[in-house]
Amino acid sequence: MPHQTSMGPKSVADLAERLIPAVVNISTRSLVDSKDSIPLPKVPDGSPFQDFFEDFFEKNQEEGGRKRSVQSLGSGFVIDASGLIVTNNHVIAGADKIRVKFSDGGQYDAEIVGRDTKTDLALLKVDTPKPLSTVPFGLEKDVRVGDWVMAIGNPFGLGGSVSIGIVSARNRNINTGPYDSFIQTDAAINRGNSGGPLFDMYGNVVGVNTAIISPSGASIGLGFAIPADITSRVVTQLKEFGETRRGWLGIRIQQVSEDLAEGLGLSDARGVLIAWVNEAGPAEKAGLKPGDVIVRYGGEAVSEVRDLTRFVAETTIGAEVEVEFYRKGQLMALSVVAGHLEASESKVPIAKNADKLSRLFGMSLSELTPAERRKHNLGDSVEGVVVHEVEPHSLAGQKGIQTGMVIVEINQEIVSTPQSVVKRVETLKAEGKSTIVFLLARPDGGELVFVPIKLDDSAPEGGLPPKD
Repeated sequence: MPHQTSMGPKSVADLAERLIPAVVNISTRSLVDSKDSIPLPKVPDGSPFQDFFEDFFEKNQEEGGRKRSVQSLGSGFVIDASGLIVTNNHVIAGADKIRVKFSDGGQYDAEIVGRDTKTDLALLKVDTPKPLSTVPFGLEKDVRVGDWVMAIGNPFGLGGSVSIGIVSARNRNINTGPYDSFIQTDAAINRGNSGGPLFDMYGNVVGVNTAIISPSGASIGLGFAIPADITSRVVTQLKEFGETRRGWLGIRIQQVSEDLAEGLGLSDARGVLIAWVNEAGPAEKAGLKPGDVIVRYGGEAVSEVRDLTRFVAETTIGAEVEVEFYRKGQLMALSVVAGHLEASESKVPIAKNADKLSRLFGMSLSELTPAERRKHNLGDSVEGVVVHEVEPHSLAGQKGIQTGMVIVEINQEIVSTPQSVVKRVETLKAEGKSTIVFLLARPDGGELVFVPIKLDDSAPEGGLPPKD
């Protein structure tokens, strides 16, 4: 049998050579307090060195030793020949000076055009004597699991480093922010690669390398990049406004679990539940209410919380969007005019607070008196029934209900006294309901939350109290 020579993947040398001029190394300098950063050497009391060291360190701090320079390294890439550069916000956060270095050796100071902490992106500007090489954004829809990708960056300060791998997964949520939808890759990404581009094999930027999972800080094949679609949208807004302009509905939401779906009369656990509605927000004006379960937004199916979060954020401010939702088991639809998230953040009122029940599912209930409001730091606007105490191993305790919470509604009906809570639960039980949904407000200014409790799971001591 003739000997066959194995062939490796096609060389990416030509592609790398074309792209490297548009990739930059970013170094930053920050001045931080150095006081107490260097401990005073320990010497025996009375030692002749004691006075020397004390005098030296005191003098050093008085003569300018109060600040020390801290440097960090990262990567970036040029998107406009005039000098616009994309990087991660964490690369330049807190920097007093930002320096950009190109592959030809040119170095320039950079200014911040805008930044977005929610997606960890930043846009910089440098002034250069000649137009710069640029790279274009690709489209997220064109990125497939298994496609070859190439990372170029400044790992550990080794500028112009190239690594290749494949797209391992898409739409990854690694809990770094509200808009997580990362591309996962096994291309080597290390410290210093942050802010650098992830290219497809056509030279399009398909992602911005942002994070790694590694116990040692070095690549183990778990790198994550912000998709180009998200990046280009944020960068466009930063370029035009110096800030992001995201859509806003004025609601707080939570995932619909199987227990919640049953308690709300839904056939399956899908969509997201509205837990709270801002009185001054677009959702309130449109007619959305706590307890509504959103299943479609602008024609897109909503499966989980981050779907709706992303869809709303990407909505043009002032645009009218159709929302489909279930209310008390009935499918409904209405139109919402998206507001401006950033403009609303300083105006969002604190969510209502709430307390807990008494001797129901392991809870003891109490009237919401002025004394209870002071005891649990409840605002004047919250109404309902206070959870006075919760038995540690009760069903209520297992569901996360805590002392100081306030029961606002049960199965979307308002309750105001401990007796009304007991009566409501008894009525639902008599109607054959197997799951009861409590709407609770957290103490100390916390948000509202829906908690489902299955009657079949209640322990004997956590069952319904006897009638008075």
